[in-house]
Amino acid sequence: MGTIEERLVDALGSDAVLIGEDAEVRSTGWGRPGRCMARAVVRPASTQEVSTVLSLCTEFEIPVVAQGGLTGLVGATVPGEDAIALSLERMNKIESVDPIGRTMTVEAGVPLQAVQMRADEEGLLFPLDLGARGSCQIGGNVSTNAGGNRVIRYGMTRDMVLGLEVVLADGTIVSSMNKMIKNNAGYDLKHLFIGAEGTLGVVTRAVLRLRTRPRSHCAALIAVEEFEKVTRLLAAVDEGLGGALSAFEVMWEEFYRLITTAPAKNQPPLEHGSPYYVLVEALGSDQHTDSDRFESVLERCYEDGLIADAALAKSRAERDKLWEMRDDVEQLGRHAPTFTFDVSLGIADMEAYIAEVRAALTKKWPENHCFVFGHLGDGNLHIVVSVGDASSEARIRVEETVYGPLRDRGGSVSAEHGIGTEKQTYLSWSRTPEELALMRLLKNALDPKGLLNPGKVLPNLE
Repeated sequence: MGTIEERLVDALGSDAVLIGEDAEVRSTGWGRPGRCMARAVVRPASTQEVSTVLSLCTEFEIPVVAQGGLTGLVGATVPGEDAIALSLERMNKIESVDPIGRTMTVEAGVPLQAVQMRADEEGLLFPLDLGARGSCQIGGNVSTNAGGNRVIRYGMTRDMVLGLEVVLADGTIVSSMNKMIKNNAGYDLKHLFIGAEGTLGVVTRAVLRLRTRPRSHCAALIAVEEFEKVTRLLAAVDEGLGGALSAFEVMWEEFYRLITTAPAKNQPPLEHGSPYYVLVEALGSDQHTDSDRFESVLERCYEDGLIADAALAKSRAERDKLWEMRDDVEQLGRHAPTFTFDVSLGIADMEAYIAEVRAALTKKWPENHCFVFGHLGDGNLHIVVSVGDASSEARIRVEETVYGPLRDRGGSVSAEHGIGTEKQTYLSWSRTPEELALMRLLKNALDPKGLLNPGKVLPNLE
């Protein structure tokens, strides 16, 4: 019979199975240095090979943890010592592009940036965009239902997937590579696996929905003096731009100062001192007309007292510079150790929520640092907290401080990063007992032996 490692080598070849030191040198996630402790890292080159791997793991009752670009933030791709790490890196082909139907068919291991570039070559757009675009893979984007910078206009990854091919725990291949926008023939099974973090099946291929490539691109950085004016500004630019608004990113002053102060490489486009800085982006069809409209909308907002100051990007280089500044989250490392949060709540509740969190942090840790920024236009904030203590006790106290005020406000402990292992304790703070029971029912039905990414998302499945 042989060991599972021997059977895997026989089935896939020695190049596809990394054992010992070859496996240990691999990462297990962004910001997670150290050895990969999986018993083996397996790199299939096709859906059929993924099926073979899962069939063998079911036979041997060995856990499997699917891995993509390893840019996740909640521990969802960390395998245990007894598990097989299933890397989709070799399944990296863009199979086809249909410019008429505006679809792209890809394997799960294709990097997001490669999809973006190929769509652009065809005069089209794949709207999903996030800072890890060069490393993250489509399979991981699908499995985490990634959000990013343009959700306000195009939605989450879920809204950009038409069809999926998935391998179930026992090796069964479910190929639902639908290319139609409208298809009401029974259950839409792809939604079972989008956002499931590899706990219900392994995504191997996808049909992505493309959009017409914008012909205009406008952006500005805006200083705002009151949160109430931030919300009014959002409503005003959304209405004034007639559906062209594609991003509304807000940086609280502490974060803006951090990313525009040495040793950060970016200089402040606007002076420090305002409590809020808003990055507004619009995508349209005619650069001249849209630029005029964009400037006109901002002028009206200025006249209405919503804008204290603004820096308008006049070129692609200037637009890119604004986004480069916003995405420079590495500067947060200057205050390490930090605890990172990704929450969602109603925009109208944000000011009071942040004030409550900051007051509680200051009461417990007077010298704390709390940086707030994020995709405010779609209700998503990122909060990064430093209290000078990296202990497990400190982490729990900070988590309870940040997550606690969400419960009464109907917020979510995870807007776009997922649950993994880091947010399991708090999942019930955002989901009802009935919802959790249904999740467990699905998990037990599709993975009765609990071999797919065990210990992630839902705790206590026994």
